[in-house]
Amino acid sequence: MNVLAIACHPDDLEIGCGGTLAKYAALGHSVTMVHVANGNKGHKIIQPDELRLIRAKEAQNSGALIGAKVFSMDIADLNVKSDEDALIRKLVNVIRQTEPDIIITHPPEDYMKDHMEVSKAVFDASFCATVPHYEADVPAPANAKVAPIYYMDTLAGVGFLPTEYVDITDYIDTKLAMNAAHESQIKWLYEHDGIDFLDFVKTVSKFRGLQCGAGFAEGFVPCKAWPRMTTVRLLP
Repeated sequence: MNVLAIACHPDDLEIGCGGTLAKYAALGHSVTMVHVANGNKGHKIIQPDELRLIRAKEAQNSGALIGAKVFSMDIADLNVKSDEDALIRKLVNVIRQTEPDIIITHPPEDYMKDHMEVSKAVFDASFCATVPHYEADVPAPANAKVAPIYYMDTLAGVGFLPTEYVDITDYIDTKLAMNAAHESQIKWLYEHDGIDFLDFVKTVSKFRGLQCGAGFAEGFVPCKAWPRMTTVRLLP
């Protein structure tokens, strides 16, 4: 399968579905990781222009741990707008290039506007990508179909009740390593806010595991919109 995961910031996929992406990759599926915002405002001391480059490198290092392709839309933090045609066209291009069997992204409601804007943009772009006369750099594939969307967990699981789970017990160490690759964020959160973020991520995965009888798990909710539903189990 072609798995396309699209999130807002460079570390959001690792937090929400890193174990699932690692499991997909281990099973031989093609995994593409896309972040829309470049994370340039995610630090108080490191300036945006420098941090943008640091976080891009960290994202590549994380994806390399599972052999994933990593792309950035390179939009500044707090400037993500789902109604901008330029963003939709960029997403359409990557969707048409990857021809995904499944798309994973943020749920429509999350803890910040950029996340919610990405969710809406992905929903819109995944439909536009199948319309032959929607103009983008990459033409629509023949017989393109609207890909099912699965929403990953919110930060800390707040307000999110999964309906499907993925057992990531064998991949929890990989998930943590992928998160640790985002060193600028891990270090900043610990030094500035006193948050051990790797423990944070592990705790949420343990909590989801308790819900479904696994050691560690990640939770998802499918997008319930026609024609995105399917009888096929797409999660690993």
